[in-house]
Amino acid sequence: MKAKAVNKKKKKRALVNQIKASFPAKSINESLSRMIVSSIVCQLDPTIDELADIKTSVSEAVTNSIVHGYSNNGIGEINLYVCYYDDNTVRIIIKDKGRGIEDIKKAMTPLYTTDESGERTGMGFSIMQNFMDKIKVISKPGKGTTVIFDKKIKK
Repeated sequence: MKAKAVNKKKKKRALVNQIKASFPAKSINESLSRMIVSSIVCQLDPTIDELADIKTSVSEAVTNSIVHGYSNNGIGEINLYVCYYDDNTVRIIIKDKGRGIEDIKKAMTPLYTTDESGERTGMGFSIMQNFMDKIKVISKPGKGTTVIFDKKIKK
């Protein structure tokens, strides 16, 4: 008996909805970013916990851009992209053109911070890693940082 070849092609997921926004790197806009993300994510009818995880992760990433990327001076812009696919996966991209991160692995260590004031206890990447299904950080010193995370909303 001849074995049949199994077709293991991944089904390409289709984009259902998306939103793009940009706003000044000011702490007042951290709550705005959560609201923008929530407006898209709520279309998937997430649980309260799923929505809270996503909103917390977005808060951490946006706060990182403000505090670490632009040194909390409000000069600069943050770009936010949120989309979801027909497999109920949400993708969130938060991008700045700030200072960038020299050592991403070190920055993702719990409690690591570049904030010299002593007011901050870490960059929040460990929180994002715990709350999201996937996280990717792309950064170059002097060029900025992009944080990409995915979360599958369970139905």
